[in-house]
Amino acid sequence: MKSVIPVELPQQSYDIAIASDGLQQLGDWMQPLNLGKKVLLVSNPMVFRRYGEQAIASLTAAGFQVTHCLLPIGERYKTPASVQKIYDAALVQRLERSSTIVALGGGVIGDMAGFAAATWLRGISFVQVPTSLLAMVDAAIGGKTGVNHPQGKNLIGAFHQPRLVLIDPQVLKTLPPREFRAGMAEVIKYGIIWDAELFNQLEAAKRLDQQRYLAPELLQAILSRSCQAKAHVVSKDEKEAGLRAILNYGHTIGHAVESLTGYRLVNHGEAVAIGMVAAGQTAVEMGLWDQTSADRQRVLIQKAGLPIAIPASVAIQNIVDSLQTDKKVLSGRVRFILPTQIGQVTISDQVEAAVISQVLQVMQEPA
Repeated sequence: MKSVIPVELPQQSYDIAIASDGLQQLGDWMQPLNLGKKVLLVSNPMVFRRYGEQAIASLTAAGFQVTHCLLPIGERYKTPASVQKIYDAALVQRLERSSTIVALGGGVIGDMAGFAAATWLRGISFVQVPTSLLAMVDAAIGGKTGVNHPQGKNLIGAFHQPRLVLIDPQVLKTLPPREFRAGMAEVIKYGIIWDAELFNQLEAAKRLDQQRYLAPELLQAILSRSCQAKAHVVSKDEKEAGLRAILNYGHTIGHAVESLTGYRLVNHGEAVAIGMVAAGQTAVEMGLWDQTSADRQRVLIQKAGLPIAIPASVAIQNIVDSLQTDKKVLSGRVRFILPTQIGQVTISDQVEAAVISQVLQVMQEPA
């Protein structure tokens, strides 16, 4: 399995490389990019224990001087304090403007390492080596970097494109099933917003809740079609001036649920799944989408082992109130991504709070 998907941008284009056993060739993939010799590898202890040695050996063999920085595991640690640890390591290792930060991990590590790279010495190179399905198909692509604020997810951040995204599907074999399911939420998202054929392929699969049940051809389709969709959208709208907002499908409600549960009860993919169900039903209530398609989406989300209900512990009014701190608010109005058919969505700021509340109340688990 090997393919290269270009992300065409006005200033700094780069490739998404999907290559089995690619981690062992990380240094070879980076060598042609004319990067400096110093590399700071950022990871978490669990991922580093499994793959750190391979990555460092490959980089060292290619002539890079490598040090590493390990950060705690979990979304709740995606904070300025964690990024400070990367800065401290960069200072100790005397990273220069020609140096590179390599993110080896899931979306949390990629976001923090990318933000550190965007802000250290006003911006140095970084490379994404995603180890979770969610990061492979979404978080590692597109240059969004950042950390969370206590009042909202990713409120502090910067656009900073990687020089390379290297995806090694082999690492998914050690991904915990819950994390694999979280990634499937983003894959289903692409089927709804962009790629009806991908949605159909997912519907035809017998199981989607664990990687071991997927045929190799389906996994290849999931990775390549998802990456192609995001690469196309990012190429058209790098800084989210318009089209790129569709990538936030399910994220508006999802981010609120994540934040209100302290990033502990539900993970990002689970929250996005809940958000997609909410957005789909909102579209039905507004006459934009048909109930049959909304039901197909719900059934597919359940097939992937993802939740479709809002936890009983989360107050619906708190979700509605928290939407006002979402990054997509414009002139005081929340912008929602709403499906109009499978493979197509629209952006709307005309969703009334009463409609949102009604949809969410129906979705909430009984206390």
